[in-house]
Amino acid sequence: MSRRVIGVASLIYGVSILLSRLVGLIRESVIGRTLGDGPEADVYWTAFVLPDFLNYLLAGGVLSIVFIPMFQRYLAAGDEEGGWRAFSAIANVLTGLLLLATAALWALTPKLTPIIAPGLDAGQLVLLDRLVRIILPAQIFHLTGGLISATLQARDAHAAPAAAPVVYTGCIVAGGLLLGPTLGAEGFAWGVLAGSALGPFGLPLVAAVRRGLRWRLGLNLRHPDLRRYLLLSLPVMLGFSVVVLDDMVIKHYASSVAEGVISRLQYARTLMKVPMGVFGMAAGLAAFPTLSRLIAGGQREEAWRTLVGALRLMLLLAFTAQVGLTVAGTEIAAVVWGRARFTPAELADIGRYTGLLCLGLWAWSAQMLIARGFYAQGDTWTPTLVGSGVMAVTFPVYGLLADRAGGDGLALASSAAISLYLAALMLLLRRRLGRDVEGPGLLDALWRLALAAGGGIGVGLLLDRALPAWPALLRGALNGGVAALTCLALARALRLPEVSRLLGVLRRKLRRGRA
Repeated sequence: MSRRVIGVASLIYGVSILLSRLVGLIRESVIGRTLGDGPEADVYWTAFVLPDFLNYLLAGGVLSIVFIPMFQRYLAAGDEEGGWRAFSAIANVLTGLLLLATAALWALTPKLTPIIAPGLDAGQLVLLDRLVRIILPAQIFHLTGGLISATLQARDAHAAPAAAPVVYTGCIVAGGLLLGPTLGAEGFAWGVLAGSALGPFGLPLVAAVRRGLRWRLGLNLRHPDLRRYLLLSLPVMLGFSVVVLDDMVIKHYASSVAEGVISRLQYARTLMKVPMGVFGMAAGLAAFPTLSRLIAGGQREEAWRTLVGALRLMLLLAFTAQVGLTVAGTEIAAVVWGRARFTPAELADIGRYTGLLCLGLWAWSAQMLIARGFYAQGDTWTPTLVGSGVMAVTFPVYGLLADRAGGDGLALASSAAISLYLAALMLLLRRRLGRDVEGPGLLDALWRLALAAGGGIGVGLLLDRALPAWPALLRGALNGGVAALTCLALARALRLPEVSRLLGVLRRKLRRGRA
């Protein structure tokens, strides 16, 4: 039953996140075709560093993770009213802190931006200050909306939270199309602010009101769940995990490498995030409530089996996507961003960066689910401490590789850091949940998939040399498709059972479609 619930929820989130990523590609295409990879584009992408840090500082990434089990306990006890009292206590304090922190960062923006991007010139820093101040208030909507979404997810109501990213991304596209021709990067920034109000905040709020949201104003600093929430969120607030800081560190060093490197790395990350979001984020969001219930019920071994089953299939999809993106990254970049504002060398940079970033795609996808295995136990310290330790060890590596290899070095450092983080978390979680569980594990799947992916990339690179100068879409589809299918065929030859499982699901879908 637990796997069926995860499957249904994963489908909802998967479809939503796929739509969001596709709309996101349209957004990136509009930005790239409007701003290219010039100085203004570098400034726009850097403008998200400070708002993202505010989100991280107030533990925005674990809002739902921490609050869902709290709210579920009240629902299980038949005390929904108590759940809304806990929600109000937390939401009111969080909103107050957000307003204060936003005001402080707004005032300090001109002093902080030269630290964030030391390689930008004076004119770029003036624009950066303006864009940061437009985007900063968006975090109020993101964080407050995240808490409202948690009340819906706790009751397995996933539609509004799943649709929120699509609306958010769509507003950024609209802002760029309507305002970009006259305001440039600022038009996209206003789209960010409007999208955060309508999507992450507005949609969940409407859905929660329809389900009986009872949000009472006033401060209740003595509520026990407020203290519990703050204690569970404290590790994330105090830690400096590689999961959050990776993008910030890349932009910090990339600003001093060369003009356009920030933007080209951002576009490459966008391509990687499509499969990462669809496979990893969907599984993580959907599995967490189920894992939380299993662990709360003492079914730790069943929780591990559920986790491993979801991870093995997700890793198959992630490695297959890695192969396709590595082989066809340049052609995909040409299709998405065109050749009007990008030279062939710049498109090749995006393709190469994509391949290097995709070395860590498996880890980026899996960490969303592995970390939730800890969060479901009420443990927010371990992922944060491990992530902070990895960041401390690898931070000098980012700088060293940026000096030696520029954007290539930064992409490689990112993949190495997230892979190290994920490997450490996997070992620790197995010791807690799966020590006595027999059967195929994650390492068994990883070595088979690594071999299959290597073979698929090799075939793709050989085919790339043999293909004539066809249009980018045709070359990319043929080359990437053949490479991905080769990866699947090799994985099946290496007796990875998830391949047959995946093919079985596809066959059933086709039969239903014909019927």
